[in-house]
Amino acid sequence: MSMNSFGHLFRVTTWGESHGPALGATVDGCPPGVPVTPEMIQHWLDKRKPGQNKFTTQRREADEVKILSGVFEGVTTGTPVQLMIENTDQRSKDYGDIKDKFRPGHADITYFQKYGIRDYRGGGRSSARETASRVAAGGLAREAIMAMAPGVQITGYMVQMGPHQIDRTAFDWDQIEQNPFWVPDARAASDWATYLDGLRKSGSSVGAIIEVVARGVPAGIGAPVYGKLDTDLSAAMMSINAVKGVEIGEGMSAAMLTGEANADEIYMGNDGQPRYSSNHAGGILGGISTGQDIVVRFAVKPTSSILTTRKTITKNGEETEIITKGRHDPCVGIRAVPVGEAMMACVILDHLLLHRGQVGENRGIIG
Repeated sequence: MSMNSFGHLFRVTTWGESHGPALGATVDGCPPGVPVTPEMIQHWLDKRKPGQNKFTTQRREADEVKILSGVFEGVTTGTPVQLMIENTDQRSKDYGDIKDKFRPGHADITYFQKYGIRDYRGGGRSSARETASRVAAGGLAREAIMAMAPGVQITGYMVQMGPHQIDRTAFDWDQIEQNPFWVPDARAASDWATYLDGLRKSGSSVGAIIEVVARGVPAGIGAPVYGKLDTDLSAAMMSINAVKGVEIGEGMSAAMLTGEANADEIYMGNDGQPRYSSNHAGGILGGISTGQDIVVRFAVKPTSSILTTRKTITKNGEETEIITKGRHDPCVGIRAVPVGEAMMACVILDHLLLHRGQVGENRGIIG
């Protein structure tokens, strides 16, 4: 199976399956001299790991990361960094009943059609378990960003669960880590808990929308046409399991605006730097960062493995019904928040390195 790598200079290859002995990431292109320890990366993996509350899968994985190469005496060496996470709580027997059946809404059927074989134990590479590798790589990327551009902050949060949206007027950054949904709205967190608990008990699932913001990104990273920052961000977010849509800034809503309403007017700030009246562009113009917050949203579909009976077919083409047993997220969007943050970190670092390689310091001085 090819196409398991992403990135240009900071290049990440993930490997392993949901029910294999381990999974992980091989990271090539990380600059040398970046301070990093397993504990630094573990902090981000702990945000994503399963079994932390009743609203996520009850699979119990420590998601303990091991650094096998590329780090010596607490700093990166510039050689490939190998990150490994052992699987310790697989229950492959849960999938015995669906060995020859395809789960509606899942990649089971397309993997089989393409390769002629599929790992039915949790979906193999198509499982959301693969995203643990991305979060580990994203943790490394964050440390490198801190060394290159210490003002950058990357924060993800959920803005919608099913039909329920947050109240933007009640947005509170401090609330994000105070509830199991990573939601910046205390009232929404309470209401969503009741809503999702009902869905969980019924054996169903629901989708979500996650927003990821990178603050403090310097102006000038990215490139025109085929190397656009928003192109790579969109591809990175769309590559996350279960993601079905990506927006930058105003996104699809920009189609409803007039030119006057959409234009982010420009003026000079007191610090002598360009400032903008709004941020409909999501911090990116022509594929290049403006210095404003970079804002990305992505939509995650409902978890395909549910306890509700659905019609399907077998590998032999026979019509049948399916119920997926086992331990699954009623809203996979919850654990997609740290994954979105990780992908943002990997892309931002990649473009910081590309910018340094081609341009160095910004050449266009305003004022």
